[in-house]
Amino acid sequence: MTSRRQFLFGALAVAAAPAALGTVASGTAHAQQSGVMQGGVKVMPLGDSITDGFNVPGGYRIDLWQKFLDGGYTVDFVGSMRNGPSNLGDQDHEGHSGWTIAQIDENITGWLGTYSPQTILLHIGTNDVYGSDPAGAPARMSTLVDNITGLAPDAELFVATIIPLGWEDANLQSLNAAIPGIVQASADAGKKVHLVDMYSALTAADLADGVHPNAGGYSKMATAWYDALLSVPGSIGDGASVAAARR
Repeated sequence: MTSRRQFLFGALAVAAAPAALGTVASGTAHAQQSGVMQGGVKVMPLGDSITDGFNVPGGYRIDLWQKFLDGGYTVDFVGSMRNGPSNLGDQDHEGHSGWTIAQIDENITGWLGTYSPQTILLHIGTNDVYGSDPAGAPARMSTLVDNITGLAPDAELFVATIIPLGWEDANLQSLNAAIPGIVQASADAGKKVHLVDMYSALTAADLADGVHPNAGGYSKMATAWYDALLSVPGSIGDGASVAAARR
């Protein structure tokens, strides 16, 4: 199990490192030349290589950013990582290739303290299903949700089910089956937590390598995130008023 996960996420990440470094350097140069949109609602994309955008640097953040612009929303992506093409106006994120739920949890206190996100997009757990304790993934997810809502009680937390794999995986299905209950329990306790059914948004045909989405798959993820954000008033501000002010 562990060697398979390392092959999928470790070896692929190493092979892509030169290209990824080039993308970051290019993105940094672009930001220095034209600047990055600041202000607006601080949104933290949070997760693993799927948030980072493996195969398609920027991943779902590319189309999601365009949807914000088209809708008249002013959003500031925040996080310690950055990558993506020049048309991704804000390349900041907190997506870490190969990371598990526990690794995100170990670092969440510092990230929330540094960036103070008002909205968080969480997609994490794919690497856990290949780890040494896949059965414990739901409990780790519950702990992470509790920690995020405890540290940032005013933030809107959107928790996604994990996208499909290119093959059937009972561990992934088990984690996805537990996520709605974790979200509901937190919401029932008065927390600002919302479920995003990302699993149903994609199929195996939307994957580039059986794990990471292709460009079309990332676009579908962007749509799912955007629709979820629109369903929670204020989670990305008031696009209508911003658009009116621009006219």
